[in-house]
Amino acid sequence: MWIGNGGTQGYETIARAAAEMAREGRVRPCYELSHEYSDRMPLSPFADAISLSYQPTHFIASHAGNGETISGQFGSQGTKIDALGHFGYVEDGETRYFGGLTQREVKPSDGSPLLQLGTDQIPPIVTSAVLLDAKKLRGRSMTAGEQVTAADLEAMLAAQRLRGLLAGDALLVHTGWGEKWAADNLEPARTEYYGAGPGLSRDAAEYLAAKSVVCIGMDVPFIDAVRTGYLQGSDGPAADAPADLPFVIHHQNLTQAGIYQVHNMHLGELAADEVYLSGVFILPLRIRGGAHSPVRPVAIGGPHRPDAR
Repeated sequence: MWIGNGGTQGYETIARAAAEMAREGRVRPCYELSHEYSDRMPLSPFADAISLSYQPTHFIASHAGNGETISGQFGSQGTKIDALGHFGYVEDGETRYFGGLTQREVKPSDGSPLLQLGTDQIPPIVTSAVLLDAKKLRGRSMTAGEQVTAADLEAMLAAQRLRGLLAGDALLVHTGWGEKWAADNLEPARTEYYGAGPGLSRDAAEYLAAKSVVCIGMDVPFIDAVRTGYLQGSDGPAADAPADLPFVIHHQNLTQAGIYQVHNMHLGELAADEVYLSGVFILPLRIRGGAHSPVRPVAIGGPHRPDAR
């Protein structure tokens, strides 16, 4: 089974998570890191709209029951995780995926599920999370197309007085772009949030690969930096993206490093409370052969006090 950096998860990461959840012998608060799903949340330009309908109350004897029906691509928008099989690349005329797996090995036909690298193969992520606050570093929210570089990652670790990244950590990056998320849109397809966004630079992705983090989670739609107008064809990709790999961060994380990506996270409260180290739980749905899954990440931790004894 090909699980990439999911293989870092185990006793050591669980122990680190437990230590952060009960640091100094105190039970810490629980933070929601996801957005609410609805048919009025921002609509991804790469996904079909979500339709949500609520069923009438039905009765069986003296019992009253309620339910709802949801349809659309709910796994590829909102707070969600990318399976490694979400992305591939073409090399010498052949499509390949993480570990060098071929198209035939991963998705042999148009209607096939992912036979390898799907969301059903992502292990539960239970680990220590490191939150880096790029908005605080810059003194403002990041803008469309702006990148978090490897130097930025090092600068935030130093400024926030944090330990270095460890294998199996979940890295969370707060950019401030999440402030544009609106939960109740009359026209979900016409929101500023999904029009563009900041993201990682190529050297930052290579830095994280060397650290063997299990996942990168950000309050952005794409993880790659996307300039205003790029999706409409009026601007180009990020300057450090090769012409044939415009989403080079997806390529690097998913096909080369085996790092999972969590998009559209709600990180504002965690950053405001300076919870820079926490225990985090990220549990994908076990969708057979799925390329993405909705997730409800939660972090448990307290304000970072490096001088506390």
